[in-house]
Amino acid sequence: MINWNISPEIFSIGFITVRWYGILFAAGFLAGYQIMTKIFRWESKNPEDVNDLLWFVIIGTVVGARLGHCLFYNPEYYLTNPLEIIKVWNGGLASHGAAIGILSAVWYYSKKKKNQSYLWVMDRVVITAALGGALIRLGNLFNSEIIGTPTDLPWGFVFERVDDVVRHPAQLYESIAYFIVFGIIYKLYLTKKERTPQGTIFGLFLILVFSFRFFVEFIKENQTYFEEGLLLNMGQLLSIPLVLLGFYLLFRKNISTNQKGTN
Repeated sequence: MINWNISPEIFSIGFITVRWYGILFAAGFLAGYQIMTKIFRWESKNPEDVNDLLWFVIIGTVVGARLGHCLFYNPEYYLTNPLEIIKVWNGGLASHGAAIGILSAVWYYSKKKKNQSYLWVMDRVVITAALGGALIRLGNLFNSEIIGTPTDLPWGFVFERVDDVVRHPAQLYESIAYFIVFGIIYKLYLTKKERTPQGTIFGLFLILVFSFRFFVEFIKENQTYFEEGLLLNMGQLLSIPLVLLGFYLLFRKNISTNQKGTN
């Protein structure tokens, strides 16, 4: 087993505290910005548009993740105390909420860009989202949060800041999985670039990420009290429609390809 007692704080200067989670969260956006800039140049798009896209995605991610946490996992408390919703610094972000926020933000962005369709942008944004998700889960590991259920496997973690139980390092499982997804879909994009059928990368991302999320939830502690006794927890219930959307995008792409071939 591995005893995990890493401080979530890197250092403090006065009232300013730098945390691993914040650094990794920001690193995801910075790496994503670099990747998207290369993609826009490869495909002869205006690289200055990446600045606009970055802000849309940042706002969509933070607002969606915060609202998702508040409304999916503890609606009674936050609807009773609405001012608590804006206190992001107290913690509480939900990845499914972030997904919905990004979907909405990119839709609004694409409406302002005549030569960048919604699916074209999403096919490329999800490449960076997979990388960002992997880094954020590492941040969760440093925070000793989103912990797994007890295990007797030799790589089990004892999160000493939580308890003395040997547990699955669920955050690490997810981080590794999302790094792999990033590698797969980025490689897929590089193979054909702008010739990749629209919706293919987006659909594959949804299937791979949220299928894994569905199954890994079986070895994670529930995030809120009302999940106790449920057959499926909130993370699993929210993953199902996203996986189905992924299959729809791939099925839709295949239908379009077959129709073109028939014609």
